[in-house]
Amino acid sequence: MPPLAITTVTVPVADQDRALRFYRDVLGFEVRADDAFGDQRWLSVAPAGSAVELTLHPPFPGQAGPGWQLGVVLVADDIAGVVASLRHAGVEVADPERVGWGLQTQFADPDGNGFVLVQRS
Repeated sequence: MPPLAITTVTVPVADQDRALRFYRDVLGFEVRADDAFGDQRWLSVAPAGSAVELTLHPPFPGQAGPGWQLGVVLVADDIAGVVASLRHAGVEVADPERVGWGLQTQFADPDGNGFVLVQRS
């Protein structure tokens, strides 16, 4: 099979403006696209330098409501600093725990989509 690549992960959100404020202003992601198409909006964000974007979009017909995306892993060099920043912004996040590959914790966006935050050893 020819090689494949992941470019986009859709994160279902109820309010794209609220989601944009969280991902851009709290997580520090850059806006990759914010374009209208028909009566919809294509909004994608990503950490600087990331090859994978998150598309923040209301659920498509037949999809579950916002909050079903779980387990997207974000990697940090300074997990304590990220946790402190998240808490300062009012995000609930547990203290990082030591796991086999380093330190790890979890948090959710305003719609309940869950992320794993990892600092590798």
